[in-house]
Amino acid sequence: MYFSRPMNLGIIGCPGADHFTNDIVHNLKRYYSRKHQQHIDLISKTYGIEKNEIERKINLLKDIQNANLWEDLNRYPDIEKYRVPEFKVPVKYTRFANGEYKADIKKSVRGMDVYIVQDVENHYGIDINEDGKEHKLSVNDHVFMLFATIDAVIQSGASFVSVVVPAYPYARQHKRKGREALTAALFGRIIENMGVARIITLDIHSKEIENCFNKCRMEDLHASYQIIKMLFNFIDVEKSNLVIVSPDSGAVERNKFFADNLKKPLAMLYKERDYSKISSDAKASNITEMKLLGDVKGKTVFMADDMVGTGGTMIEAMRRLRELGAEKIICAISLPLFTGNAIENFDKAYRDGYFDKVIGTNAVYHTDALYAKEWYVSAPISNLFARVISRLHQQRTLTPLIDNSEIIQRLLSDPQITFSYGL
Repeated sequence: MYFSRPMNLGIIGCPGADHFTNDIVHNLKRYYSRKHQQHIDLISKTYGIEKNEIERKINLLKDIQNANLWEDLNRYPDIEKYRVPEFKVPVKYTRFANGEYKADIKKSVRGMDVYIVQDVENHYGIDINEDGKEHKLSVNDHVFMLFATIDAVIQSGASFVSVVVPAYPYARQHKRKGREALTAALFGRIIENMGVARIITLDIHSKEIENCFNKCRMEDLHASYQIIKMLFNFIDVEKSNLVIVSPDSGAVERNKFFADNLKKPLAMLYKERDYSKISSDAKASNITEMKLLGDVKGKTVFMADDMVGTGGTMIEAMRRLRELGAEKIICAISLPLFTGNAIENFDKAYRDGYFDKVIGTNAVYHTDALYAKEWYVSAPISNLFARVISRLHQQRTLTPLIDNSEIIQRLLSDPQITFSYGL
C-alpha cells in the first residue's frame, strides 16, 4: 500500500511558509485519500469483498509491520477507516535576542524523505517564539533559518532532503557584468554541500542557475496552466482580439509559450536602460526608452513575467501599452513579491486606467488586504507542488507536470473540465 500510505514522507514548513505548507499538506491528504478509495473500490468490485472488510485487513497488515503500533493505535483508533498520513513534521523554532535561529525537530525523521518548504519573500510579521511578538524577516533571515532546518533534518538521520523554495533567493544575481558575486549560484552550492538532494522552485529567473550544481537536482515548475485557467474568467480567449506581449527581451521565451499554446500573435516591448541608476522604487525607474515590436491598438493584451518587485517596470510597460491603444491589459506574475510600496503603486496605476487585472500565484504569502483589491486575483499552485512532491516520492515521471502544453490544449477544447495533471 505504498501508493496510499507514504509513511516515510515528511513535510516541514519554515516560519513564513506555514500557509503554503498547510496547503500542500491538505492537497497531499486529499490526493492520497482519493487514490486509496479508488483502489478499495476496484478490489471490492473485483473480489466481491465488502469495502470495510478490505480496509480492516489493510490496517491489520500495516499494524503487523508497524514499529510504533501503540502510538499509532492511539492516533488511529478506528480500524475500519483509512488512516490519512500526517505528512507534516512538527518543528520548534527559536529566535534569540541576538538574531540567531534554532530549529528543533519534534518527531523522528530517520530514514524519511523530507521536503522543507520556505517562503523567503514573506516580509510580514511572524511570531517565531510563540510569545505574541512578531518579527519581520529579511530574505537573509529566511535563508539562514532554512539552513538551520536543513542541518537539523540531516543531523536527525533523514534519508533524502529536498528544499521547496517557490521564490528562489538571489535569483536576479545570476550573471556577472563586473566585479560581482554570483549569489544565485552560491546559494545553490551551499545547500548542495549541506546534503540537499533536490530543489523545487517556480519559474526560475534564469536557466543558468541550474548549471551551478554537481549532484543536486533542480525541478523548475511553471504556473502556466493555472494562470490560463484563471484568464478564462476574464476573457473569451477564442473570440477576443488577444495579443501576447513580452514585457522585455528576457521574458520572450515565457510569453512565446503562451502565444504558441493560445495560438495568438506575440509582440515585445524593447527597453533601453541606464544601468548607472538603481531602480529603488516604482517611480525611480532606470528605463530611458521603450519601444513596441508589434501592434496592440484596439486589442486585449496579455503579458506574463516571472516576478515583480517594486512594480515600476511593469507599471511603465502597462502605461506605454495603454498609450499605444491597448483596449484591455491583463498581467500574469508567477512570483508577486510586491516589495516596498508596490501595492500602493499598482493601486494608483489601476485608478489611472493603466491596466485591468493582475493574476498572481500564492507562491509568495500576502495578507487578505491584497486579495481584497479589485485588480488582483490569485491562481493557487499548492496543488501543483503537492503532486510534484508525491510523484518524486513515488519515483514517477514529472513530465505531465512540467510540460503543461497537453493539458492546456485540452483546457482550450473544453474550458469547463478540470484536470488532475494526468495523475
